[in-house]
Amino acid sequence: MKIGELNKLRINRFTSVGAYLLDEQNNDVLLPNKYLTPDLSLEEEIEVFIYRDSEDRIVATTEEPFIQLNSFAYLTVKTVDNIGAFMDWGLEKDLLVPFSEQKNKLQERGEYLIFMGLDPKTNRLFGSAKINKYLSTEVNDLEVNQEVDLLVCELTDLGRKVIVNNLYQGLIFNNFITKNIIKGDTIRGYVKEIREDGKIDITLEKLTPERFDEHSEYILQCLHENGGVLQFSDKSDPDAIRAFFGMSKKSFKKAIGNLYKEKMIVIHENDIELIK
Repeated sequence: MKIGELNKLRINRFTSVGAYLLDEQNNDVLLPNKYLTPDLSLEEEIEVFIYRDSEDRIVATTEEPFIQLNSFAYLTVKTVDNIGAFMDWGLEKDLLVPFSEQKNKLQERGEYLIFMGLDPKTNRLFGSAKINKYLSTEVNDLEVNQEVDLLVCELTDLGRKVIVNNLYQGLIFNNFITKNIIKGDTIRGYVKEIREDGKIDITLEKLTPERFDEHSEYILQCLHENGGVLQFSDKSDPDAIRAFFGMSKKSFKKAIGNLYKEKMIVIHENDIELIK
């Protein structure tokens, strides 16, 4: 059985304190009486969450916490004492975020993005507010246009930060936010681009072939890097276009045409501008 995760276990026996559940290796764990329902029977397989109770015993619960092992969630601080902050994660025993796992001191009743891990030395669950420490920059299992799980994080000038598949840092640029999303939402999205630094650009809708055009993508990148406006249009000098973008005027016109059709830019007489 795995601590910090949902496990499917078999009911082995009922006692005065609850039911004992077995895993495939015949390890047992107690499911206390308060979680038992009249319809449960011997040998039935049920799904439970495994963690340590206030007396440091491994126990099972049918309650599902707000966060699971090796994942991220926004949690609220219940109390702070001399060893760290105790977070409400939906179970009786609060989740400890030690001071060593805090960038800045967490405040009571504050809501913070937390990672939950398992200490290999003590076999105890812990929380951490040092998010970047647990995000990977080596993206080996994703490809462009792949559907992914997202946790929506804070809003920046460029767009919404997201955590991708509980592993990677991502961003949805403002002009790709096509529906109302707020911090803490768990949603699905698509990989738009994987950058050399391991960060991932995300869209909420599957990309069409036109959106994959590399010239369109490069112009979009230049717009983001230049405040959303570029002093070029379909009437600009071909040599100036080639010098700045490294493409022909024909390719430039096609690319901005694609962006215009996708309602991502406005084409003015002397410039192009991102639609915000």
